[in-house]
Amino acid sequence: MNISSIVVRCTSQWYDDVKKWCEESDICDFHFGDKETGKIIITIEGADVNEEIEKLMKIQQAPHVIAADMMMTYQEDLDEAVKELENSDQVPEILNRENVDPDEVVYHGDLKKKF
Repeated sequence: MNISSIVVRCTSQWYDDVKKWCEESDICDFHFGDKETGKIIITIEGADVNEEIEKLMKIQQAPHVIAADMMMTYQEDLDEAVKELENSDQVPEILNRENVDPDEVVYHGDLKKKF
């Protein structure tokens, strides 16, 4: 089971509609909001990352939502996911090191192409 928090942004004009959509949808749970800033905090749950991404995309496409960004995530099987990433050739070796000198990392928008 994965649980992630998401910050949803909308204009204050549409805050009540977006809040109501979040509360009535079977996609997320509403926790907090600020009408003045148009920020809403919700959580989603999923069996895996793919299910969470599907839900996030539905939230991003909801009426009057300007942005919806995942902030924090919890994975019950995190150790397994880390091992899978460490053994994958898609992750550059430098990212698996515990003590990386920041001067060694040069970011050009895509770490896969850098290393």
